Amino acid sequence: MTDIHKRPSWDEYFLALADMVGSRGTCDRGRSGCVITKDKRILTTGYVGAPIGLPHCDEVGHEMHKVMQEDGTESNHCVRTAHAEQNAINNSARDGVAIKGSTLYCKMTPCFRCAQSIVNSGIIRVVAMKDYHAGKKSKEILKQAGVEFTIIDESVESYKNQ
Repeated sequence: MTDIHKRPSWDEYFLALADMVGSRGTCDRGRSGCVITKDKRILTTGYVGAPIGLPHCDEVGHEMHKVMQEDGTESNHCVRTAHAEQNAINNSARDGVAIKGSTLYCKMTPCFRCAQSIVNSGIIRVVAMKDYHAGKKSKEILKQAGVEFTIIDESVESYKNQ
């Protein structure tokens, strides 16, 4: 009897690649990765890290800022790094790769700023592995803009110093 190989779906495949891309991240608060695709082809990738040539969290530590959420809860955010989604979008712009009409795969619901960039760059679909604790406004803007949004695992991603 031969084991039958089950090929991953395209979403599973690209999410697994986004996870591998995230392993290059230089901030231990999530090590998120992002893959942007169109027509089942990879256009660009990005991971969490400081701007090119600047020190990384893994080298010099975090640059933490406290943020008050709408519900009154306080959360911590490292502002030394650019997010994986932001870096993937920036990489496409730097390299002249058009991403209008594409799909973005990421570790968790994008933050509000990344959601704005997703909308403005013309991305039409976002697939996240998990939810983000401060993702309510992101979901709202993606819905208002007509961006299809799917969360594979509805649990909230947890990470160090959240």
